[in-house]
Amino acid sequence: MVPSAGTEGLDHTLALELVRATEAAALAADRWVGRGATNSGRSAAIDAMHRLLMSVPMRGAVVIGVGEKRGTSVLPKGECVGDGNGPACDIVISAGDVSPPMVAVAERGAMYDPSSVLSMEKLAVGPDYVHVVDIDRPVAQNLRAVAAVKGVRLSDVIVAVSNRPRNRQLVREIREAGARVHLTEGGDVAGAIAAACPENSVDMLMGTGGAADGVIAAAALSCLGGALQARLRPEDSEQHEKKHQTGLDAGSVLHTGDLVRGGKVLFCATGVTGSELLSGVQHRSGRTCTQSIVLCSSPHTVRIVTSEHRRASRSEHLGMDPDE
Repeated sequence: MVPSAGTEGLDHTLALELVRATEAAALAADRWVGRGATNSGRSAAIDAMHRLLMSVPMRGAVVIGVGEKRGTSVLPKGECVGDGNGPACDIVISAGDVSPPMVAVAERGAMYDPSSVLSMEKLAVGPDYVHVVDIDRPVAQNLRAVAAVKGVRLSDVIVAVSNRPRNRQLVREIREAGARVHLTEGGDVAGAIAAACPENSVDMLMGTGGAADGVIAAAALSCLGGALQARLRPEDSEQHEKKHQTGLDAGSVLHTGDLVRGGKVLFCATGVTGSELLSGVQHRSGRTCTQSIVLCSSPHTVRIVTSEHRRASRSEHLGMDPDE
């Protein structure tokens, strides 16, 4: 791992600077929600996040970005972000049209690069179940282990699964075992965080989704005391070759500490539409409200940030405005 020079600034102060970027992205994406223009909402979110990240006091290097898949040059892998001052750090980014925009930051050299293998099988749990589950075990065995530690019937165990066709067989296995399924629409990260928050009804996350989401989820779970187990799932021969280049065999399991190394990690996300994790953007007279979650590993803190933003006039809007 590359020595992490100047990482003492990776604390809650920097996290509260970063949340301004996810808030800006959520507000930009919200202007396109319900208009049937998915790419426009995603592009607006990415552009808004980029502008705010460039003003944050850090020397960030994008390890997993969003520009490569969106046909834009904004925030691709390798991009330098921040104002050139402050701590040297790795940054991973996720921004869509309705899913919560997210930013995770760790010490320089700490973030795992999935090397263009786009899919990842995941098992995520909160602190109470870290040592009782194993992604190599049958689904039913893991469910029974969680039920035993929780002291409930198997029928009271709730598993978050991303609502995607590739997870249909998993959903059947969970239900046949006797547990319940909570289908998520906003990706795996929200489900993983929900599993690690004791006030949430979700007990664990299972399923196959984006590899980038796996790294971001690992960052969030490292702040919450939870754990992620994962396996890369190449989708074609080219991705199989890239996986072999990483030195991983077909059954290699990656753990939280493999995906995000180092002792200092920050995570921020802001809701666009409502989810199991966050409320969506809400419009009120003269102002717009957002809800965000801000996590810090050292010291361990969890903040839910509700912000009121004065509603800008058309001339003040940042990014693309669908009403123009």
